[in-house]
Amino acid sequence: MKQIMLKSFSLSLMLVLVIAAFAGCSSHTENNVGGGNRLSGNSDLTGGNSQSTGVDINGESTNNAPATELAVRFGDDGEPFVMHLYDNETARAIARHVGTSEWRLPIYHYEGYKNWEVMQYYDIPSRYEIPSNPETVTKETAGAVYYSEPNRIVLFYGDAEVTGEYTPVGYFDNTEEFRSAVEDNPVLEGWGNKIVRISDED
Repeated sequence: MKQIMLKSFSLSLMLVLVIAAFAGCSSHTENNVGGGNRLSGNSDLTGGNSQSTGVDINGESTNNAPATELAVRFGDDGEPFVMHLYDNETARAIARHVGTSEWRLPIYHYEGYKNWEVMQYYDIPSRYEIPSNPETVTKETAGAVYYSEPNRIVLFYGDAEVTGEYTPVGYFDNTEEFRSAVEDNPVLEGWGNKIVRISDED
């Protein structure tokens, strides 16, 4: 009788140990599979955090949204001025391209045109594709920025009455500092042109 009870106890004990072992395995599996939230909490340094911060596991930016403002320097060493961009395809394309590489462009003037002394333009390299939706503009305010086909940015740094087919791109705050920076931009030595630098950072 004692032997039967001992065997019965041994079987019960083994059964309890087997159940406990399965429960442990099940719990471990849940922590690794079903516990994906817990795992992703630790993986915020890799994929989990990249969407919220715009940075991937290599520290590279994954944010492809174009800027709504660009920094513009009149002259290589000029102070940055903010160009506020409008919400249209032309402005977004310019911001996207500038986001890949700062633009350093020569400045030209429409000499001989009416109000030429308060307007200038910058030719963008033809490798950049920029859509446009021109409208007839007859009056321009100081600080207004337009796109003119093909691949040309036009800036008015004084009020003007010039008729043209332009796509509005953005504007600068019309301050005395802004107008002075444009007017006092020095000619680049040995080149004969003034320079404008456009970037997506201050």
